[in-house]
Amino acid sequence: MTDEERKFLIGVVGPCGSGKSTLIAGLEKRGYRCRHIAQEHSYVKTMWRVVAKPDILIYLECSFENSTTRRKLNWLPEDHQEQLRRLSHAREHAQIIIDTNPLSPAEVLWQALAALKNFTTNRTTGV
Repeated sequence: MTDEERKFLIGVVGPCGSGKSTLIAGLEKRGYRCRHIAQEHSYVKTMWRVVAKPDILIYLECSFENSTTRRKLNWLPEDHQEQLRRLSHAREHAQIIIDTNPLSPAEVLWQALAALKNFTTNRTTGV
């Protein structure tokens, strides 16, 4: 990781069970500065931007079925839909979107690292 990459603050959002904490732990272990943004619990659609002010926003997609299985949640589909609604503004503005449904935690981390490398390279070189 370059000094330039260390400067970036990475925000991570997604519905419950999408793997935000796991991804952040993996990225921080590799020297990235990260911020968990609990946007899925906020009625303020721009909370992710106001509170965290991330340079790069990663959105993790996760289905109702996977969310409830991974977190052992006793939810109705409407609960998940409400989280997706609250996350819609962040998703629209995310530079990196990863569908975690078919992936292991290691694969999510690998995709995030590859996307971050590409994003930061292009950003620092002006490409």
